[in-house]
Amino acid sequence: METKIGLEIHCQLTGLKSKLFCSCLCDYRGKEPNANTCPTCAGLPGTLPLLNRRAVEFAGMISHALACAIPAEIMFYRKNYFYPDLPKNFQLTQYNAHGITSIGADGKLEYGSGRSARIRRVQLEEDPGRLVYEGGSMEKSVYTLVDYNRAGTPLVEIVTEPDFVDPKDVRDFLNKVTSIVEHLGICDTRLEGAVRCDGNVSVGGGHRVEIKNVGSFSEVEKALRYEITRQRTMVSRDIKVRAETRHWDDARKVTVESRSKEEEQDYRYFPEPDIPAVALGAGFISSLQQSMPELPDARKARFITSSGLSPHVAQVLIDNKDLADFFESAIKIYDSPKEIANWIVTDLMGFVDEKAKEEHSMLAGLQIGPEHIADLAKLVEQNAINRSTAKQILAQVVRSGEMPSQVARKTQASRIDDAGALEQAIDAVFAAEPAAVQDALKNPAAANFILGKVMQHTKGRADPKATLELIRKKLQA
Repeated sequence: METKIGLEIHCQLTGLKSKLFCSCLCDYRGKEPNANTCPTCAGLPGTLPLLNRRAVEFAGMISHALACAIPAEIMFYRKNYFYPDLPKNFQLTQYNAHGITSIGADGKLEYGSGRSARIRRVQLEEDPGRLVYEGGSMEKSVYTLVDYNRAGTPLVEIVTEPDFVDPKDVRDFLNKVTSIVEHLGICDTRLEGAVRCDGNVSVGGGHRVEIKNVGSFSEVEKALRYEITRQRTMVSRDIKVRAETRHWDDARKVTVESRSKEEEQDYRYFPEPDIPAVALGAGFISSLQQSMPELPDARKARFITSSGLSPHVAQVLIDNKDLADFFESAIKIYDSPKEIANWIVTDLMGFVDEKAKEEHSMLAGLQIGPEHIADLAKLVEQNAINRSTAKQILAQVVRSGEMPSQVARKTQASRIDDAGALEQAIDAVFAAEPAAVQDALKNPAAANFILGKVMQHTKGRADPKATLELIRKKLQA
């Protein structure tokens, strides 16, 4: 049974200082309800919108990163619908009704292992206000509060074609988009609500169902899986699937009917009379290209060619900009890219919980910086401590914030390579393990068992290579 999934990804341009059409602060978080508003973003009669030029540039950067065509001029439209969080009763957005006038269209993004999805359009628009349910959820609330602090916040909506069939692919795609906007520096994805995604699902050529109110990418994947199962069950029982909007109930892990799905004609789009068409100019695209920072794919290629990392390790790093920045800061302190990358990807990530990974705040709560990983890698490579001891030190460092070299000195964890100290440890093991000594005299390979006992005796601090050499000399004697 054919499944089609399309996405509508909403990215707030948190890198801006002001809203899309007025001078109110773009950062509405933490403000008293309805305090971050003015007559323009509150939609009062007689107000005029003034377009934020920097928002157009940011939206253009996203379009360029997604290989979209950018038109010579853009236009804004009124999308008319009534909902309590929309103070004007219409939303200022973009709409490709008469030619391409949105900031981007007809793009394509490769993700995962050779997969790709088409981008239908990229549009710049204002975010609506925020509904606060008194009971904690739509179903339980007796009444609903409205906070207009968010109304007018600059938003870029990325609309894909229905090119996905597996919810896992959707999550991989969303991770790639998130990495791009992080690298562009236009959206802090760690902020609550900064990146949101609505999914559109149809099964067996039936009607399209939109899923809203999904809080995280992992929940997007769960919501899509549930909706696909629900629709397939209905089709198998000859029950008609209606075109509707459904909300994701995070507590019960089910989609819940919200309202019938509007069609484009229901929104009565028409050009915004108070904002004339914006001519981008011949130099707009070339200016974007010059100001674009390094994107994730280019950064991954550089990590592979310049730092000698494997494609897998490089991918893990660039999937989260903070992690990639952490790596680059560490190798500036101690130039050992492979060793440092291995400590970050293999060991440090073990201390990051799933919630932090989901929220792209990988290192939040860990008392560790690039200097700590650089110091740890240096201790191991210079044979000051062995790898097993280093892992134990790392576990202490992420909690205390102490430098690894300080922990090693304090706990006397430095590697023993002094011949006299090693010989004392070997003598003690020879005395305690006479049977093992006899075995080693007959079979040289058994010397490794004695080495293991010496390592236990020194709590992992003995230099293995020097110790084994001394063991063999003693056996020969």
